[in-house]
Amino acid sequence: MTSFPWSDAMALAFGHYRLSPSEFWALTPRELLALAEAAGWATETAMTRQVFDDLMTRYPDEIHD
Repeated sequence: MTSFPWSDAMALAFGHYRLSPSEFWALTPRELLALAEAAGWATETAMTRQVFDDLMTRYPDEIHD
């Protein structure tokens, strides 16, 4: 499995769309994909449920007090 292309995502958000860091980190995965598709950067198919479940197992959400 390849790692998430964070540098590409940040280049798209900060360079192409000129989002602030807080706007970037507030995006949902679906919103980020929509931005990538609109810019012609998205070339992969949608994430399957199995891939999503695997990611949630590897990187569970944490609640910070």
